[in-house]
Amino acid sequence: MRVQAIAKDQRISARKVRPVLRAVQGMRVPEALRVLEFMPQKGAALAAQVLRSAQANAENNFDLNPESLVIYSATADEGVTMKRWRARSRGRAAPQRKRTAHIKMIVEG
Repeated sequence: MRVQAIAKDQRISARKVRPVLRAVQGMRVPEALRVLEFMPQKGAALAAQVLRSAQANAENNFDLNPESLVIYSATADEGVTMKRWRARSRGRAAPQRKRTAHIKMIVEG
């Protein structure tokens, strides 16, 4: 059985989260949480939060053993982009794009 958890509109670009997710894909959940705990990237903390949510969904909603779960899929898609303007010299303005990501994890047990 596959169980998922999604965190939408996380304030990090999807491009920065994807390498973190690739590193833990296919691992068992307890092992992946230990790996994510010691990764220095900001995306690792967000990914760990989503993984704990997927683990809790599997345990509480489907009575699956949390120790036997394996990460089936971990993806980061682009969310909405907030568009802002930054003041530049000579009265000009430069666009600033504040990107967001949707982090999705599917665990299988």
